[in-house]
Parts: sequence; structure tokens; C-alpha cells
Amino acid sequence: MARILVVEDDPDIALGLQDDLRRQGYEVETVGDGASALQRARQETWDLILLDVMLPKLDGFEVCRELRRIRCKAPIIMLTAKAQEAEKVLGLELGADDYVTKPFSPRELRARIKAVLRRFAGDSLGVYRFGNIEVDFDGAEVRRAGARIDLTAQEFRLLSILIQRRGRVLTREQLIEAAWAPGTFVNNRAVDTHVLNLRKKIEPDRGEPRYLRGIRGIGYRFDG
Repeated sequence: MARILVVEDDPDIALGLQDDLRRQGYEVETVGDGASALQRARQETWDLILLDVMLPKLDGFEVCRELRRIRCKAPIIMLTAKAQEAEKVLGLELGADDYVTKPFSPRELRARIKAVLRRFAGDSLGVYRFGNIEVDFDGAEVRRAGARIDLTAQEFRLLSILIQRRGRVLTREQLIEAAWAPGTFVNNRAVDTHVLNLRKKIEPDRGEPRYLRGIRGIGYRFDG
């Protein structure tokens, strides 16, 4: 479930985008000005930012420039009511990854979002290392000191979600939504069981987990 930050000062457009994208399965947050966009980008990790050009406080070009200056790696799709080629070139030169001109159809925007997310997901795949563990996302394989660890497909999906959102506390409900197939009946205890099994396989000491940390009364966080 990709996390999208929508930066749009028109409340009707922002609400429409939020509702439509949530129906597509995305986690969406909206802000209405450039300063708030920069603040949320610093506070959280986003998979994609939809950035309007005409914004109060800081316009979209200034926001895009600053996001890239602080090395925010989230792909940016700029939204504009203007279609001048010079503006599009400026946005791309400042670090935007795509441009959509208003008015746009929801179908077109969905397609652009999917294409950008697919491209960046491909860029991010590879091997992630923590301690003596290697997680090979391309090969769907986990290794300890070079030796393959036998994980179930569900355990691998759960570990992948936790790693991709490392440093964030995820509730059991969020983990169920992200790691299990839609419509699958899973209760909170099943999440706990899978985490326990993962700890047995990847933690140096499962009694004192270093990476798969439980946050009492909330859920789990991956530190690595």
C-alpha cells in the first residue's frame, strides 16, 4: 500500500483526489500549502507526492526545489492548470518526475501514478542488509551470513513491509491490510505468530529482539 502526499490548496480537488486514491488502495494524506508539504515530507516517508504548482506560502516549484535539496527521494508528479512548455521543463529540471495538466481525468492520473510507482519500485529493489542478514527482494530470499533462511511466502511479505517502512510503528491492522491478500480473514494473533516466527529466524536473540520491535498496545516497528 503506497503512501501518497497530496499537496493541493483547492479543498474540493484535494478531497476528490483523496477519496479516489483511497478507493484504489493507497494511503493518502492531504495538505493545503507549500510550507505544510515541506514539514510533512521531513516528518514522514512517502512513496509519491502529488504537488500542485499554484500554492499559498510556497509555490510548487519552490517546494520541489527544496524537497530535492533535502534529498527527499519520493517521486513527484506536479499538477498545474497551466500547460506552457517552459513551466513543464522548469518543473522537470527542478526534480519532478512527471507532469499532469488540469483538468485531468482520474483515470489518466491513476495511470501516471501507477507508472511512476512501478518505475521507482523497480529502482528500489535489490538487497537490503542488517546485521548478518541479507534480504534479496528480487529473488524473494533471505540469507544469514550467506546461508539461505527458509521463510514462508507470507513471512517474506510481512518482513518486506516492515523493512520498507522501517522506523515507523505499524499497527496489526495496517500489517494485515498491507501484507495479506484482500478479503483474507486474519486476526491480530496471526500477525503476532508470524512476527514470532520471523524473530526465531532473523534475530540474534529472539528473547531480546533487536530488529522486529514490539510496541506495547500498538503494533510493531522494524529497526535496522
